Amino acid sequence: MRKIVLLFILCILFMVPQLSKSQAKKEPLKVGVIGLTHTHVHWILGRPDRGDIKIVGIVEPNTDLAKRYSKQHGYPMDIVYSTMEEMIKAVKPEAVTAFGTIYDHLEVVETFAPLGIHIMVEKPLAVNIEHAKKMKSLAEKHNIHLLTNYETTWYATNHKAYDMVKNGDIGDLSKVVVHDGHKGPIELGINKEFLDWLTDPVANGGGALPDFGCYGANIIVWLNNGKKPESVFAITQTFKPDLYPKVDDEATVILKYPKMQGIIQASWNWPIARKDMEIYGKKGYIFSDNRSDLRYRLSEDDKEIKEKLEERPTPLDDPFALLAAVVKGEIELPPYDLSSLENNMIVVEILEAAKESAKTGRVVPLKQ
Repeated sequence: MRKIVLLFILCILFMVPQLSKSQAKKEPLKVGVIGLTHTHVHWILGRPDRGDIKIVGIVEPNTDLAKRYSKQHGYPMDIVYSTMEEMIKAVKPEAVTAFGTIYDHLEVVETFAPLGIHIMVEKPLAVNIEHAKKMKSLAEKHNIHLLTNYETTWYATNHKAYDMVKNGDIGDLSKVVVHDGHKGPIELGINKEFLDWLTDPVANGGGALPDFGCYGANIIVWLNNGKKPESVFAITQTFKPDLYPKVDDEATVILKYPKMQGIIQASWNWPIARKDMEIYGKKGYIFSDNRSDLRYRLSEDDKEIKEKLEERPTPLDDPFALLAAVVKGEIELPPYDLSSLENNMIVVEILEAAKESAKTGRVVPLKQ
């Protein structure tokens, strides 16, 4: 009998650390939200509780804005801080998400990277290549994850299209055309706090070009396995100078690859909002019409097939679920993944070349 009791006790002692380890894995990632002026912040504030993240602090010096969103989303004002330093003293986030100006991304990385705190920023990664290089250096020095979030990263259609391209279903790529835009931020009635910097050439790095051109650059680099284009040519215009006197509201960018072209169309002038792309191969095409509707024709002899896709599995369906999985080591991003630092460094380089091309009227070669 004593042997049985002793064996039972040993089993319990053995299970306790195992249970603790299992429970630790299920603990939500402690996240700080840095800034509320980017309206994409509603994505994380209004997100259903999936048990994967917990917002432990919010940094927003605009108290009126913080109170307004507190009433809308129900977070307590006692987790809101005026500065990043105040939040750091009060709570210890494992990761932060940046929802302020694109220019401010560098300061966020400068503040949190040395503390070993992981970071996700809204697209694009940075306002220019100088900022991007500093951010990359800090991320590598302090061994943190630095991810960039795009809405289109979570489109099941884009991922099926990618898999079809990699499988050779339409033959070698010949052209990719990406459309991203809407009627314009002012026309959409975007709040003043967002407009104040979205239409500022310093805080946002431009207008429609960085705001929407980054999507196409991100996807085209991904489809090309992280390869840079040989050159960039761009035209930007401002069709509504009365509304957007300081920045472009229309942009077309051409990326030249050895055997294909990438065309990026970014607009604040389209009557109907769109985020879609056309992929052409030597044999067929794939059209990603939106998040769930995909069309493709694999050859001239085949009929067009239409599919409505389900959401991708967790955590590949949501930026903050992915952030938690990456930080906890449950997922390792593939090379040049849409969210990855190496992909988004090239995106910033493309955007900077596009600005130079639009300004000079010349084709801008990229260093390989």
